[in-house]
Amino acid sequence: MQKIIKTMNTTIKILSAGLIGGVVSLGLNHYISPKRNEIKVVEKRIEVPKTVFSTPVKFTGNTPTEIKDFTYAANKTVNTVVHIKTEYNQTYSSDPYLDFFWGQRGSRGARPMVATGSGVIISEDGYIVTNNHVIEDADKVEVSLNDERTFTAKVIGTDPSTDLALIKIDAKDLEFTTFANSDDVKIGEWVLAVGNPFNLTSTVTAGIVSAKARNINLLKSNAREEVFPLESFIQTDAAVNPGNSGGALVNPKGELVGINTAIASRTGSYTGYSFAVPSNIVQKVAEDLLTYGIVQRAFIGVSLQNVNQKLVDELGLKDLKGVMVNGLAEGGAAQIAGIQENDIILKVGNVEVNNVPQLQEQIGKFRPGDKVNLTIRRNDEESVFTLLLRNKEGETTVVKKEDKNKFTALGASFRSLTASELRELRIKYGVKVAKVTPGKLRSAGITEGFIITKLDQKPVKSPAEVVTFFNTKKGGVLVEGIFPNGMKGYFGFGL
Repeated sequence: MQKIIKTMNTTIKILSAGLIGGVVSLGLNHYISPKRNEIKVVEKRIEVPKTVFSTPVKFTGNTPTEIKDFTYAANKTVNTVVHIKTEYNQTYSSDPYLDFFWGQRGSRGARPMVATGSGVIISEDGYIVTNNHVIEDADKVEVSLNDERTFTAKVIGTDPSTDLALIKIDAKDLEFTTFANSDDVKIGEWVLAVGNPFNLTSTVTAGIVSAKARNINLLKSNAREEVFPLESFIQTDAAVNPGNSGGALVNPKGELVGINTAIASRTGSYTGYSFAVPSNIVQKVAEDLLTYGIVQRAFIGVSLQNVNQKLVDELGLKDLKGVMVNGLAEGGAAQIAGIQENDIILKVGNVEVNNVPQLQEQIGKFRPGDKVNLTIRRNDEESVFTLLLRNKEGETTVVKKEDKNKFTALGASFRSLTASELRELRIKYGVKVAKVTPGKLRSAGITEGFIITKLDQKPVKSPAEVVTFFNTKKGGVLVEGIFPNGMKGYFGFGL
């Protein structure tokens, strides 16, 4: 029985696993098996103290000055990697073969299933990072340590955009991994993959870093669910198989350089290529999920393309370095900072970027409100621009999960007005409705493009003011504004 999580035109496979008669599943490579017992739903939202994920791992061995073998890294890592088993209900349509084993269940039904994968302990008090696809849709998440202790885990948060998740077990004084700086990882360096392929716990394999900043088009964009894929994988040739998903990719010092996520395979098993989320992204996502409940994603407000020979010839560029800006978002961080179309981005901070995934990885380490320097080449001259990063609503503030949940019911997103829009409409302030989905605003008749000027007769001048108002308001609301054609509009509804 197979759990097909996604259909892909490529042969890239995600690596979660369990064993069922030796049959390899397709899609995201979950190995699953039916379970007859009832499955109890685990409450996922909990209050947790802030944990720092950078304290050194409690390991007493000596760091080798010369790498002769991988015993140090293996011994340091195996106790920090866990086995994850998830239980969930899979719906199905009536099938005579299924009915033979499970009994007649009508035209549709559900049966309990089991899938397995790996995770990495990142704090002594039981925080564990894994892949989102390992625990996605799970009713129960069970974690087994290398010493065979078993715990029921709580899901702290998930991030489909990076295929990462943070879970928590109730345990103390655990050995845990430390994060390496994935920017420093070089092609050709030795790495170890530690996980639980085919339910074979604490398996260690070795290989080298084959490439960096790989975009394999694994994660699919979904604007409605706010999934904006960030793919900049570390590629290795360490043997990785179904069940390694969520496991550790470490350097010879035993430091975490990535979370194993996918393989390229025609069979569903390892054939020489595997991919891991870089540790810098893992650490940032884990800290965001713990602190805010959701990932704080920053945007520079540009569309990009890799520099190729055709662009060099057409635009007279001096070389193939950097990433070209071929579009700017109105009111975005880049436009406000003075960046223009056809500018070439050479560096983010001090890190050189030569393709789009590299640039996205570097920006992915920041939050809205952070400042970042971009080194830009324009007309063969290099300049440094300082950008104030913004979220997708164009704001520089972070948003916590509880505030976002309240606001989701409205079914809308907002952005600031540009100076030209204010002049054209002859208004001094207002906030534009950038997008409308099913919710309170659409039900009231408010459409995309409508400009809110007042809420309960009080002027609003920024998206943050709109969000704050709706998050704190109770009872009836009066919305005043203007349509793009200049016609005034008034709407009233209850919260």
